[in-house]
Amino acid sequence: MSDHYGVLGVSRDAAPEDIKRAYRKLARTLHPDVNPGADAEDRFKEVSHAYEVLSNSERRAAYDATGSDNGNGGFAGGGFAFGDIFETFFGQTSSARGPVSRSRRGQDALVRLDVDLEEAVFGATREIRVESAETCSRCDGSCCEPGTSIAGCDVCGGRGQVQRVARSFLGQVMTTSACPRCGGYGTVIPSPCHECSGEGRVRTRRSLTIKIPPGVETGTRIQLAGQGEVGPGGGPAADLYVEVFQRAHATLRREGDDLHAIVEVPMTAAALGASIPIDTLDGPRSLDVKPGTQPGEVVSLYGLGVSHLRGSGRGDLHIHLDVTVPTRLDEAQSRLLSELARLRGEDRPAGRLTAAAGAGGFFNRLKEKLAGG
Repeated sequence: MSDHYGVLGVSRDAAPEDIKRAYRKLARTLHPDVNPGADAEDRFKEVSHAYEVLSNSERRAAYDATGSDNGNGGFAGGGFAFGDIFETFFGQTSSARGPVSRSRRGQDALVRLDVDLEEAVFGATREIRVESAETCSRCDGSCCEPGTSIAGCDVCGGRGQVQRVARSFLGQVMTTSACPRCGGYGTVIPSPCHECSGEGRVRTRRSLTIKIPPGVETGTRIQLAGQGEVGPGGGPAADLYVEVFQRAHATLRREGDDLHAIVEVPMTAAALGASIPIDTLDGPRSLDVKPGTQPGEVVSLYGLGVSHLRGSGRGDLHIHLDVTVPTRLDEAQSRLLSELARLRGEDRPAGRLTAAAGAGGFFNRLKEKLAGG
C-alpha cells in the first residue's frame, strides 16, 4: 500500500487545508480530461483515494494508527464520488437537500406612533390601524381553492430538486438545482385559491389596541409578539414593533426623565417672597418663591417629572425663575420705588464691573433651549 502522505506530497502533520490544497493542485494536472498520459488515470485514482482517507478525520486517525485504511483502496472501491470533487473545487455539493416548505414565518413590521408628553409621562392606551398580511379566510392558509389540495410534482417526484449532468475540466459532474416546475417545493397547486392567488394570505387593514407604558420617549420600540404579518402558506405570524415619537410640549421641555420650565416672577415677589400657583402635568401646584430670589434660580418640584420606564418612581420638575422688571411705572409707583431706593442707599448707585455674561443673556439662552423641544 502506498503512503497517502507521500502520494499527496505533504507531511504527516499537515493541516486539513494543506491536504486539500495539495490534492487540488494534483487533481488539476492528473485528471484524464486534462492529462491524457497513459498512467495519468491510475495516478489520479491514487491521489483521489489518498485525499479521501486523509480528508476524513476519523479515517485519517485510523490510518495514522495502523497504516491501513481498512482495505478501501482504489478510486471505485473508496466511494469518492464526483460530487465530493465538485464540492472540493466549487464549495458546493451535488446532493439533494429535499423540498422547501411552503409555510414560512412572516416578516416583522414597524409602525410609528406619535404621543403627547402627558402620554409619555403617565402611559396610555391607544388604538392604531396597521396594514399587514392575514391568513386567507377562503383557503385558511392552504393556498388551494376549497375542495382541492396540493399535488406532488411530476417533474422532480416530490424531491424539489432536479439533477443534471454537466461537463467540466474534471469530466462529467452531477449538479443539483431547484425544480423549475415546482420551484423547489416538491408540490404544485393545481387550483390556486382565487382570493389569495395561492399565497395563503391576503393584505388587510385592522385595528389594534396597545398599551403605552409610562416613561417612553422618542425611539422607544414596543414589541407586540405575533401581531406582525402572517407568513405565506399558513406560516406563523411575525412581530409588530411600534416606534414612539414624542411631540413637543408648549411649555415643558424633557431632558431624560426630568422636566424643565420657565416661570416669570415679578420683581416685588422675588424681593418679598411669595407663593405662586402654577399648572403642572399633575394639576395645580404652589411654587414657593423665597424672599430675595435672584434671576436664574431654580426651584425643583420632586417627583413631578417623567415616570421611569424601567423601575419605579419619577423624575423631577425644575422651575427656572425669570425675575421681571417693570418697564412702565405711574407716578405713585415711581415715588414709592424712589423712596425705597433712598432707604436702601441705592438712589445714587455706583457701577461695579463684573464678568461679562454670554451674548443674549442667561434667560434668552434658556428660552431658546426650552423652545427647541
